[in-house]
Amino acid sequence: MEIAPGIHRIECPIGGRYMAVHAIVGTRYMAVIDSGYEESVFETVMPYFTAHDLDPLGVRFVILTHSDYDHSGGASAMRSCFPNALTCAGERDRPMIENLQRMIDDRYGEFAEDHHFDESADAKAFIRSVAKETPVDLGLVGGERIDLGDRYIEVLHTPGHSWGHVAVRDEPSNLIVIGDAVLGDTVPLDDGTPAFPPTYRFVEAYRATIRMLKGRQPAGLLPAHYPPYFGQDGVDFLDLSLGFTDLVESVTLDTLSESPSVLSLREIIERSHARLGSWEAPAYDYLSYAVLGHLEVLEQYRKVTRTRRADGLVAWALNLS
Repeated sequence: MEIAPGIHRIECPIGGRYMAVHAIVGTRYMAVIDSGYEESVFETVMPYFTAHDLDPLGVRFVILTHSDYDHSGGASAMRSCFPNALTCAGERDRPMIENLQRMIDDRYGEFAEDHHFDESADAKAFIRSVAKETPVDLGLVGGERIDLGDRYIEVLHTPGHSWGHVAVRDEPSNLIVIGDAVLGDTVPLDDGTPAFPPTYRFVEAYRATIRMLKGRQPAGLLPAHYPPYFGQDGVDFLDLSLGFTDLVESVTLDTLSESPSVLSLREIIERSHARLGSWEAPAYDYLSYAVLGHLEVLEQYRKVTRTRRADGLVAWALNLS
């Protein structure tokens, strides 16, 4: 749908959820933000272009918000469908967008060795079946302004979910396409029921991103997996997201204080997930991203200490000294 003059939102199905691709149309160029899966491009994006009389040759920029396969996996297909487009992404996420195996190992396999939480072989095979790696033509760091003809768009560095995450602000409307920069207190299914926890990873960067976006006083936020939020609804979504980080930190500290022994990441999550949301197993395992991020921050503040147990797992305890 065209949610504002020249801004199109294309919701691509991804297994019980959707991933919204956005197209911003100027008089000279068009920018497309995110790609979905490879099949998303052929089965949803291109039919939308045809139905709404959008010219694929007018797409000059494909901007990938970050290195997750549901956001960048279709970029190779977009390269073929939009032959005049430059593929752009946050510089710090470039290596994983350009190398799918690195994405699988470094992003989705981060917790395997120290925490014994990893994607299944079937999940990794699925990623390879729906996503393809692609070269990034232009690395972004935030602050870039791109002239589309009658409008400028601005790239914002929005780390937290990943280090290189970027958002795109349409200057005339002050609407911001945020990808996964902000994630509320749950990631929903199509019908609004909770699918899995917010997967922010770098806590203080995530909090800073939320505060920066709020300071921009946007007319609206256009997330990838949530409906558009306009006006006060956008502010409320930002406040909800920031409040959830405080909840996770508080519950993590409480969980450690209740234990007479050190706890691994998964033990902390098993004991605390019901206080954070209503996800079923194994969905609540994805609290690993946020909880580990908070443990790292608490360790920096010397509120917790880490050790390695005889079973090889990294574990934490409150710092009582």
